[in-house]
Amino acid sequence: MDYRIDRDSLGEVKIPKDAYYGAFTGRAIQQYHVTGRKSHKHLISAFVMIKRSAAVANIKCGVIDKKLGQAIISACDKILAGKFQEGFVIEEINSGAGTAFNMNSNEVICNVALEIMGKRKGQNEFLHPNDHVNMSQSSNDTFPTAMHVAILLNLKETIPAVDILIKSLSKKAKEFSGYKKIGRTHLMDALPVTLGSEFAAYATSITKARNSILLAIKELEFVGLGGTAVGNGANTPKGYRSIAITELAKISGLKLRPEPDMQHALQSKFAVANISAAIRNLALELNKIAN
Repeated sequence: MDYRIDRDSLGEVKIPKDAYYGAFTGRAIQQYHVTGRKSHKHLISAFVMIKRSAAVANIKCGVIDKKLGQAIISACDKILAGKFQEGFVIEEINSGAGTAFNMNSNEVICNVALEIMGKRKGQNEFLHPNDHVNMSQSSNDTFPTAMHVAILLNLKETIPAVDILIKSLSKKAKEFSGYKKIGRTHLMDALPVTLGSEFAAYATSITKARNSILLAIKELEFVGLGGTAVGNGANTPKGYRSIAITELAKISGLKLRPEPDMQHALQSKFAVANISAAIRNLALELNKIAN
């Protein structure tokens, strides 16, 4: 295998010549082996959407050269179209607030953008993964935001499937409304019920679980992008946060809005734990029906 030498503030790192990640990721690969799985496609997409939205906001706020910003945007568009996925090699579970994954994203986008500019991978004197791709951002606001976006993208696929199940159960409830059977309690025969009423109860259970998920989704729609390292928006230009989140909502198709308390958005995982509990309740209801 052929290699290139990438450099950062910590020194030189030997990187596979064709790899789109850089020095930081090259080191991180050696350190984080938790799940053995590649990161979920929606988490990768969420990060790339965030980087694209940040570039748009930075251009509009006048803090990045327009040509550099446009190169970043074009690189993000290529990745969102399904290209260069092999460059995202860091697992979801990594250091601190996801620094390694954030930098993996920065480096891949940077190297794709460099090629768009007619440069070679690793020529960071022309475009830098931290100074330019990560401008106005921190792992501390990008990773929590990406978690929310990735979960919401997953749920866009899940909720329609749950709706189909509710519709099917309701249909069977009507179809079997005239069929009488013995109800069961404590693994024994009890009193008469209809088979239709059992299916109606199943539909009610899944509907309640679905509604609980929809309520939890409302909390996920609040994001802390723009809070940077500690939730005070340090090193972001005026107007950046509003523009970035508006752009992120547009490109993701999600109803995202700024979290009023940015420190809460960065330090709390209430919304994630809340949706986890709601999904777990759905799983429990499905398990009871199946058994």
